[in-house]
Amino acid sequence: MSNYGILIAVLIYEAVSIVGVGWWITQKARGVAESGNDFTHGGNGLPLAAVSLTMALTVLGAVHVLGVFEMTWSLGAAVVWFGIAHVVLLTIVCLGTGRWVRRLKLSTVPQFLEDAYGLETRLVVSCVMIGAMFGFLTLESQGLGILFYSMTGWDIRAGGVIGGLLGVAYVIFAGMKEVSWLNVINAILMYVALLTAVVFIAFALPGDGYQTAAEYYRETDQDFMTSIWGTPEILLVFAVPMTIAVVFSQATNQMLLQTTMSARSEKTIVRSLWIAAPVNGMFAVFAAILALAAKSWPEYGAMDGKVATTTMLVEVLPPWLAATLLASFVGVILSTFAMVSLASATLFSNDIYKRLYRPDATGAQQVRATRICIIILGLAATVLAMNMPQILKGVNWLLAWLVPIFWLFVFGLFWKRNQKVVMTALLVSWTLNSLWSFTSFPALVGMENVHNAYVTLIVSAVICVLGNLIFGGKPGFFKQTGDQNDEPAASQTI
Repeated sequence: MSNYGILIAVLIYEAVSIVGVGWWITQKARGVAESGNDFTHGGNGLPLAAVSLTMALTVLGAVHVLGVFEMTWSLGAAVVWFGIAHVVLLTIVCLGTGRWVRRLKLSTVPQFLEDAYGLETRLVVSCVMIGAMFGFLTLESQGLGILFYSMTGWDIRAGGVIGGLLGVAYVIFAGMKEVSWLNVINAILMYVALLTAVVFIAFALPGDGYQTAAEYYRETDQDFMTSIWGTPEILLVFAVPMTIAVVFSQATNQMLLQTTMSARSEKTIVRSLWIAAPVNGMFAVFAAILALAAKSWPEYGAMDGKVATTTMLVEVLPPWLAATLLASFVGVILSTFAMVSLASATLFSNDIYKRLYRPDATGAQQVRATRICIIILGLAATVLAMNMPQILKGVNWLLAWLVPIFWLFVFGLFWKRNQKVVMTALLVSWTLNSLWSFTSFPALVGMENVHNAYVTLIVSAVICVLGNLIFGGKPGFFKQTGDQNDEPAASQTI
């Protein structure tokens, strides 16, 4: 099978699975009036498999698939900390923030911020979340194009366009239910293909397989490459700030919490931890193994880290396995693309369209607004992705925008609520984040090596803590109402 044969096989798989699942769900719902909640939150009735695997794949996108391969080239096995960071994140969500939003029966995170602080906070955070997630969409679209190029030689921009169209189709037919059940299929396919590829490469490597690869790093004085502890510098510059950025930005982000809002119950969310964490976290382990193998192989070690591992997989694996692996990688990125676009559109339809302009909107009108927003965001992100923004730098900047929202959410639930204080914290943190990324200000203050996430995390926390201590505020939401474990009845699901 040629590279274009692999490409055609992948596109057929994606089209058939997306259309098939979308058709199946819409047939199940035939005769039932579609509500906004059914489309965006699956009727709050998603079962364990759908919730756990959707959470795992939502934060397993282009940065995982392509970024881990590339980062391994310089960081070695320490790149596994990227996976560890997501395990910590999923633990916090399944045992904390995800349960809280389900208990409060929220449709969006900013919805709580209005109850806790005021309408202004809700609107500002909602707009910033939509903007940040739109940035993620452009990176995911670009990632799809790069993946198609690196594994088949297809034009990056053409791959990005086709990927964007598939990403919109991934969600547009039946919303959250479509995304969640496609994720179940793609997660199974991904691990079957990935594990098979890891075993196959072990026998294909020169010499004694992975043992010979390990010897290469010892002989070239690169022992740190095979240890997850890397070097002290790698831990300080990569592992710690990446963990902070991932955990504090995504623990209260709509794109991840929308799945927990859609769960059948709080118990479903807690149990999801035992599936979501290993499915997400182990991906970085296997991806690092494959990248380390490629770097130790002379033929591929001389190549650019962006394409070396995927080139090895295409040239060494049997065509059927290469096609299956590519299909699973594309599915993983599509799942993130679809969930980000759905979450962004949900914020727009709930926090802006219905809250400000059409408070009397029917369920059908809200679904239509959500669908239109998904299409606009998806297509716009695909167009902007053609400018090829830098994925890793872009992610650092975007994640830092979302970090301060964690303090608003936690303090608003458990401590004090003061809208002027939190608005000050947000505006100062966001200003510093942009100065850190686009100006020489960090160098002027001697902090050029300080990660954006450190800045927004510390500054927002200090302002919120001091502001609450000095100016006071209303009691935290749970302190005021009582932290009652309210388990709503399970909704019907397909």
